[in-house]
This record gives sequence, structure tokens and C-alpha cells, in this order.
Amino acid sequence: MPKFKIGVIGTGSIAQLHLGAYAANPDVEIVAVSDINAERAQAVADQYGAKRAYGDPNQLLADAEVDGVSVCTWNNTHASWSIAAVKAGKHVLVEKPISRTYAEALELQRVVEDHDRVVQVGFVRRHFPNCQVLKTFIDAGDLGDIYYAKASCIRRVGNPGGWFADKEIAGGGPLLDIGVHVIDLCWYLMGSPQATAVSGHTYAELGNRANIVNLPRYRVSDYDPTKNSVEDLANAVVRFDNGASLLIDASYSLHAVKNSIDVSVYGQRGGAELEPELKIATERHDTVINIEPQIAPRADEIHVGFRNEIANFVDASLGRAESVAPAWHGVEIMKILDGIYESADSGKEITLV
Repeated sequence: MPKFKIGVIGTGSIAQLHLGAYAANPDVEIVAVSDINAERAQAVADQYGAKRAYGDPNQLLADAEVDGVSVCTWNNTHASWSIAAVKAGKHVLVEKPISRTYAEALELQRVVEDHDRVVQVGFVRRHFPNCQVLKTFIDAGDLGDIYYAKASCIRRVGNPGGWFADKEIAGGGPLLDIGVHVIDLCWYLMGSPQATAVSGHTYAELGNRANIVNLPRYRVSDYDPTKNSVEDLANAVVRFDNGASLLIDASYSLHAVKNSIDVSVYGQRGGAELEPELKIATERHDTVINIEPQIAPRADEIHVGFRNEIANFVDASLGRAESVAPAWHGVEIMKILDGIYESADSGKEITLV
């Protein structure tokens, strides 16, 4: 069968993970790479054996040989490049979040509905082995109906600076960057219910903690300790149409005793912690028991996750499978995220429609 011809817009760290996964997929040929830095685009194209490198993504989208694209740019262009790609007849895998705002997400959704193209959101943690295993338990009814979940990602000193700290580009801070992963995991495992109301808070009390020198942190190349316009912390409670609820908190900077992550779901017949380690709690014969599924070592899970995600995108684009993370999922998550910011600004619970 002919190869699925791929182009990648952006050459940053996330794009490298996409490219590595595409290179490992026997059904894919990497045809083109684009970046606003044309020299970097050429260097990355050479690294992965792409035929062409473009300094303008529009040139990549006009390339008739390209069947699908990964959009790995800053948040402020996720929706716009995805829209342009769909209109150019390409299938699209767009990194999370799908957009900066719910309005941008809805605009993309309208375009998706008018075109026969796959648009998949880069919710890569859905494709990690631990999530895939837990999903099989939930789908089999072993936990019963999920009525409560917790999504938490806390970093003590984790503001990466640069565009991550610029609200105009990123759309928000830890909620949109790291919080979106744990929120999406809970929502996905809960069965993707419709959010109906949200009560949220945001805080900007600590800044980027540039004064802290004894703890390592990821800093982007354009890190500037004087610039930061995003929140330190966001928290929220989300209500769903089936009566379930989700408790959320996400931080770049918090006076916590350690970094932590918690993805937990609870149903009538059992509950589960997905992060930091997969464990299932249930009862048998009037006895409470914990189940620890045996999963391959986690050292390479991010690469496994991206390979699984890319395989699903390729299969969906070729009509061999359904997308695990279709565009409307990204739109619904964006509705929740936007709602948290709106609730925080208004100081009251808001209804989502």
C-alpha cells in the first residue's frame, strides 16, 4: 500500500516527538517540515529524511504530496493552522490545547463539520499503556458508572517562561499547559460527559519564582524572569449532565512540599488511581481489595504514547480506525478550560452551554 505522506508544522520539542513516532511507523513517509526559522526547518528535514523544508507553513499546506499534517506550533496558532490545513484538504493532528479559547475551538469545529477530513487532538496521555489498560476495565463495567474524579498536576517551581508565560500566546498558564492533560484523562475515563457548570479560581501570587536556584526546572530558550502574565494556580469544580463531578487543580508555582500528579476516578463498583501509578480499588466477597495491573516499565512511556497516538491518527486518516481523540473532544475540553477562567474572573459559578 502507498505510504501516508506527512508534513509537520513546527520543529520544537513536541514536533521532535511527533517526527520520531512518524519515522518509526512503517505506513508513513515524512515528506515535509516547516518552521518560521527556515534553517532549522532544513536541519530537521535532513535529520528525518524529509524531501522538503519550508520557511512558510502555507507552502507546506500547498504541497500536493502531503496527505496529513501535525500542527506543533504555539497555542495561538493551533486553531488557525488546523483550519488552513483542513481547507487545504489535509488530515490534521493538532497539539493540545486545540486552541487558546472556546471561540477559536468552535470556529475550527465548524470547519471540521464542513470537510471530510480527520482532525485529531494531541491528547497523548490517552495513548499511554496505563490509560489504555484502565479504559478496558472501565468499558467492561468493572468500576460501574463513574460519578467523581480528581485531576491534579502540581509543580512547585515550574513556570517555563517564554511563550508559556505569555497569556496572549499561550492563552493561559498551568491550566492550559499541564492541567489540560490530567483534566482530559479524567473526562475521557468518565465517558466524556457534557459539562454543565463550573466554579473556578485562579491565583497569581508567586510569579515565576525566578529567585529559586536550588531546584531544577524546564526553561525555554527565550526565558525572561521579568515577563509573566499567566496564573500560578487554577482550581475548579466541574458539574456534568449525568450528575458526575470533577475536582481540578493545576499549578506552575505553589508552596507545596513536592511536585505531584493525581488522576483518579471513582464509580459505584470500584475506583482507580491512574497517576502516579495505576491501582484499582474494588471489593470482592465482602472484602476491600486493591488490584495492581502489570504494565511494562514506564521509562519509555512517552515515546510509546506518541507512537500509539501517531498510529491511531494514521489509521483514522486511512479509514482503518476511529480517532481516539476527535476534534469535538478538544472543543469540549476547551469549553471547560474557558469556563474556569470565566468563573474565576466573575467570582461565581457559571453555566456552560
